[in-house]
Formats: sequence, C-alpha cells, structure tokens
Amino acid sequence: MSEHAAHRNEAQHPAPQQKMHDAGPSGGTFAEGVAVHTGADAATIWDDRYRSKPRLWSGKPNPQLVREAGGLRPGKALDLGCGEGADAIWLARQGWTVTAVDVSAVALDRARSHEKAELARESVHAAEGAIGSRITWQQADLDQWDPGDSFDLVTSQFLHSQELTWQGPLRTAAAAVKRGGTLLVVGHHPDRLPPWGGGHDHRGMFYTGDELVRELGLDSPEWQLEVQTSRERPVTGPDGQHATIADVVLRATRLP
Repeated sequence: MSEHAAHRNEAQHPAPQQKMHDAGPSGGTFAEGVAVHTGADAATIWDDRYRSKPRLWSGKPNPQLVREAGGLRPGKALDLGCGEGADAIWLARQGWTVTAVDVSAVALDRARSHEKAELARESVHAAEGAIGSRITWQQADLDQWDPGDSFDLVTSQFLHSQELTWQGPLRTAAAAVKRGGTLLVVGHHPDRLPPWGGGHDHRGMFYTGDELVRELGLDSPEWQLEVQTSRERPVTGPDGQHATIADVVLRATRLP
C-alpha cells in the first residue's frame, strides 16, 4: 500500500489520484466485495452469495479500520454490514462493546462461529470483559434499519450495492454517532475500479470523499473532519489478476 498524502493533512488535502480497496467486509477479491441488493430480496441474495463459498472474506479486520480506530478510546461501536465478523471481533478485542449488523443470516452465523473459534484459540470464556460479552449480532436490512441508539464509533466498511443506494444507510450511520464520537466510512473510489470490474461500473454505487461530506452534512459546525483522503492498495481479481485500486477513507468527529 502506498499513500500520497501526509496523514496530518489528509482532511484538508485529499490525494486525488488514489482511491480504493480489494474487497468488502474483510478481504477476498474485489469482485466479491461489490454485491447486488434488490430491496425485499436482499437477505436472500446475500445469503446465496455467502453460501457460494465456505468463507467469502479473509477473516482479517479491514486495514483502514485498524489504522483509524486503533488509537480511539473504546466505548460503544456500531459495525454496519459486518459480514463474517472480522471487524467486530477486532473491535471487541480492543475493548469495544459492539453492535454488529448485517442483512445475511448466513454471514451472521459464520460471524458467531468465528467469534467462538477466537475465544477457543485464546482459551477465553465468554464473561465480563471477554469477546463474547461484547458483541451483539443483529440481522437487519440497512436500507430500513434504525439503530435506536447512539454510539462512540460508527463504522461502515465497503457498503456498496447495485440496487441499494449508499446515501440512506450512511445518513443513518452519521445520525447514530453520539456527540464526541467518531464516524468512519471506507469505500471503493469510483474512478479507481479494477479493469476486470465491468459489471461494477455503476457510478451511483460508489462515492468520493467530497460526496460523503456533502451528503452527510459533515461540513457543518457540528462535525470536525479528521481524515478525508484516499489510499492505494493492490488487489487480486477473480481469475488471479492484479491491479492497484484505492480506498476512500473518511473519519469525522461529532463535536460535543
């Protein structure tokens, strides 16, 4: 991964020529990271996608989440589109109490299984302070879901779909951040899609940092932009192809 903007100046000077990542929730190929969503059938479509492989993602937390949330003081976190659970499990290991939401029951079953396996590997029993006591797995369609609570951290990693517009779920995400809390949004940059992604050329599925700021009202006095940038990374295609794409990374604080 290479970066062309100093971290200190990212909010003011996003790097225009680097934007995107190789997968959705936690790894895999880029082609697997962009999914089809058709309203009421979203759960079925995502369940079928997860059933198509024993494991869709890498099992590792998204690197932008690790970088941006690693220094935050743990509290209550909301993980939108948690997939097979790698991000939520990582957050719990850092001390966060996590609400992890996904439309797919298959993904959530795997997430629970991965959580139990993590506990077994560490010989930790699910008690106060252990991973098992810190994650609540919840099934919901993010196009309609209302969290009904506020959080110290709300993270959305690669929430892209051909039918589901990103604006509604990410407005919900921003609204769920409590005062003093953090919003972290990471996604594929529309101008840096891989050459094999012909089926993923739907401009409305993706967003730039500027579009996030405008749509979510992050240029208001209520918010302070901490990071608005893009970061390159190598990716692997479904047939083993290689390319460099980029992540759009936005981190903002809702002011007290």
